[in-house]
Amino acid sequence: MSAAKPSKTWLADLIRKHTPTREGMAQNKYLAPIAHRFLSPELWRFTRRSVPRGVALGIFSGFIIPVGQIFLAAFLALPARANVPLAALVTFITNPLTFAFWAVVANKLGAFILKIDLATTGGAAQSEMASGRWAWLIEMFEGVGVTVLVTIFGFIVLAVVGAAIGYLVSGFVWRFIVANKRKRRLKRMGEQTEAFE
Repeated sequence: MSAAKPSKTWLADLIRKHTPTREGMAQNKYLAPIAHRFLSPELWRFTRRSVPRGVALGIFSGFIIPVGQIFLAAFLALPARANVPLAALVTFITNPLTFAFWAVVANKLGAFILKIDLATTGGAAQSEMASGRWAWLIEMFEGVGVTVLVTIFGFIVLAVVGAAIGYLVSGFVWRFIVANKRKRRLKRMGEQTEAFE
């Protein structure tokens, strides 16, 4: 096997170093039933569509469940045709070192949103929960306490809003990087043309 060609950017090298390989994910025992789909080259290319999708799915998976985020991101990346290694890498936004921080943020965010609901709409969400349709959810979490429910709600908001923001920001950054590369390439071509004249 030939050595990997060195990249011109440190970010690409960093991503390549810390992301799982196609073969490694295909050999994972949990992914075995769909491992053949992970070998599709389109899921491993960095394109203007697959990169924002991968970032969004990675952020969503990182916040929506506390464990197994990489597997969820990989499963979601398949039908979305997102970049699998990037989706897996971005899930590390929540990890054992940062989870306590994100739990506090989720709790504060959930409490803030629910207070706004109570103040502005007379507690529409609260009255909806008490209407009976969601009684099973209330019973399920009755022993857990309000703080945990508020934190879970905050994590759901972080997952959805974070995925949307991640999609937009990564799409913008991708376009910026590609535009700069194109500008440098055109400048080099112009310099070479001038040198020949």
